[in-house]
Amino acid sequence: MKDPSRSKQILRLLFWESTIKCNLTCAHCRRIESDEQAHTDLSTAQAKALIEQLAELGKGQPMMPVLVFSGGEPLCRQDLFELIGQAKSLGITPALATNGTLVDTTVAKQISDSGVARVSVSLDGATAEIHNRLRQLEGSFERAIEGIGHLRDRQVPFQINITLTKHNAHQLEDVYELARSLGAVAVHIFMLVPVGCGQSLAETDMLSPEQYEQKMVDICSLDGRGELQMKVTCGPHYERVIRQQGLYKARMKAVHSGGETPGRGGHGAPSRGCLAGLGVLFVGHQGDVFPCGYLPVNCGNVLEDKLSDIWYGSKDLARMREGSELEGKCGVCGYKQICGGCRGRAYAASGNYMAEEPFCAYVPPEATR
Repeated sequence: MKDPSRSKQILRLLFWESTIKCNLTCAHCRRIESDEQAHTDLSTAQAKALIEQLAELGKGQPMMPVLVFSGGEPLCRQDLFELIGQAKSLGITPALATNGTLVDTTVAKQISDSGVARVSVSLDGATAEIHNRLRQLEGSFERAIEGIGHLRDRQVPFQINITLTKHNAHQLEDVYELARSLGAVAVHIFMLVPVGCGQSLAETDMLSPEQYEQKMVDICSLDGRGELQMKVTCGPHYERVIRQQGLYKARMKAVHSGGETPGRGGHGAPSRGCLAGLGVLFVGHQGDVFPCGYLPVNCGNVLEDKLSDIWYGSKDLARMREGSELEGKCGVCGYKQICGGCRGRAYAASGNYMAEEPFCAYVPPEATR
């Protein structure tokens, strides 16, 4: 019998850092370890046990989670397609996050044959000059575009991910148009969180709160075209902006009329902006479990505890889900139930993940009373 107290605690996305190894050294990467630490990645047997635990957890929910094979660069892992096959066989929806540079005709066929539901390819600019600077490898843009072409040839659905910084924010619409011309189904926009290598980048390339606010409005304008699915990650205040800009009502009208709607992954259901611990988990390459990949609060380890016990039993996850302990202006904001503020940026700025979002320009009326 299902525990009714757990009915709202639905794990929708599990991001797994399948390997720390990567062929790039991106300036904004969350990882700190070098490729030499790849020997500490979960073994094939340990990885299979994690997937089995995820399937077990999913059976107790109304839906099976999506398992995103991430990294590092997951294509550096030799048993990747064996593990994807296992996830698929257990009813889990597999997805793949890659930099695209290792996708040739052979790999694209493997991805297609494996049943991966969607591939995300990171493009941090619409031109080689901008992308290669952030990726810190000449030719990475051209190779990523080639990889996307191979995926398209195999009719593998793909989305474009971009992490916004001062260096590339002016190319947001250009990246959107590039994604559309390439045949992408979605554009996911990541707002920089100062963790890992991104800590040093934050001092020079982090957008100001006011710049973030303007970019949210710009994204809303692109989202309103209805051409591609749009999702903002680590920018929870977007849920406020789409309501202020009138996009939310149009989106819900499309859902209720049976039409396909863009945004929030295309699911159409209302969602809180920050999903850390609410609908998302991140498992590191050594099995440590975190609320998300940008919030280094260790909630347990899958080699020591069952994933379901961590998901339902972690006190840190419970605090984030509840939201009643949010501090500062986030605690009194009228939008806190749909936004929540980025817990990762709050932690990076203050060491307290319940502190107010430091990169939100909005001042709620409640905070001035």
